[in-house]
Amino acid sequence: LAIDIYGLSEIMGPGVATDCEYKKGLHVSEDFFLPEIIDPVTLEPLPYGEEGELVITTIDKDGIPLIRYRTRDITSLDASKCDCGRTMVRMKKVLGRSDDMLIIRGVNVFPSQIEAVLVGFAAVSPHYQIIVDKVGNFDRLEVQVEVEGEMFSDEVRKLEELRTKIKAEIQTVLGISVGVTLVEPKTI
Repeated sequence: LAIDIYGLSEIMGPGVATDCEYKKGLHVSEDFFLPEIIDPVTLEPLPYGEEGELVITTIDKDGIPLIRYRTRDITSLDASKCDCGRTMVRMKKVLGRSDDMLIIRGVNVFPSQIEAVLVGFAAVSPHYQIIVDKVGNFDRLEVQVEVEGEMFSDEVRKLEELRTKIKAEIQTVLGISVGVTLVEPKTI
């Protein structure tokens, strides 16, 4: 059984939170750490279930105790009892980082969300560029994606189909419209 283990070197390394066999969130070791979710912009505490930045206070760290340490990791907490029987709070797997976060038209966008979409397409290379621009009063997000060499020598119709699929998938994940431009290999 493979499990996910969350930790930070500033706190103690791995072992801050661990998956169980039910994989419904990582159980935080609340006998050593007090987790909290805050809004990364206002720093106000958020209720269970809402996504925000994970803040940790260490309980028994002697050398360098940390109080409300900002991890910069975006997640949410769930205080309900797990199917495994544990009652310690669970955290969702980390969704992104607050220091990587872009706010586009009021929506939090993480580059890792875009990357997760792009790796699902075999015809694109691992090189992409995110461009945020203002058009009037509105933010505009464009993703330039490098396409594998054989795709660029192929039919224009296939390139347009690929662009449309990538655009739709990114919009589904982010919840906002984006521009997608396919570029030749080795241009990014």
